[in-house]
Amino acid sequence: MDFKDRIVELRESTGMTRKEFCEYFHIPYRTVTEWERDNRHAPEYVLRLLEYYIRMEGLIKDKTAEVREGPSESEDA
Repeated sequence: MDFKDRIVELRESTGMTRKEFCEYFHIPYRTVTEWERDNRHAPEYVLRLLEYYIRMEGLIKDKTAEVREGPSESEDA
C-alpha cells in the first residue's frame, strides 16, 4: 500500500473529515490534501506516529457499530 492510500485509510478509520482530522492533529489542511493527492509525502515516522496515536487513543471508529445502532436521535430531528 502506498503512502496516499495509507493516509486516506488512516483518516477514514477515525470517521473524521479531512478538516476535522487536520484540526485534531494540528496539521495544515493543504498538507493533508497534498498527502492524499500523492503530491507530497510526510516522513515515514510521521505516519507511524499518527497510526500509533490513533490506535492508542481509541480513535478508530467501528463502522459495524454505526450500522447496528443506526442514526442518532439528533440526526432524525
